[in-house]
Amino acid sequence: MSNVTFVRIYLTEGEHMLDKLIKALHDQEHVRGVTVFRAISGFGPSGKMHESSLVDVSLDLPLVVEFFDTPGRAEEIIQHIKDIIDPRHIVSWLAHTED
Repeated sequence: MSNVTFVRIYLTEGEHMLDKLIKALHDQEHVRGVTVFRAISGFGPSGKMHESSLVDVSLDLPLVVEFFDTPGRAEEIIQHIKDIIDPRHIVSWLAHTED
């Protein structure tokens, strides 16, 4: 087993930060892989609901961006992306991969 740090970043489409974040993770940080999930509903500290319905195709839905790397490398990446993303929207935890 190998130790890794799993990183999850919470955004909304309306913030228009996804492209900038993905570009930084790909071009500058050279992260091996990133997954982006588009939620159907959610809210943050403001309490404002972001949700989708059949009659309304919202362009302000919650997004979750995930990646993992070695603990040291993940911490470096987190420090760099704090210039792009509010640090309160970044969570991380230790995980393990099977070799």
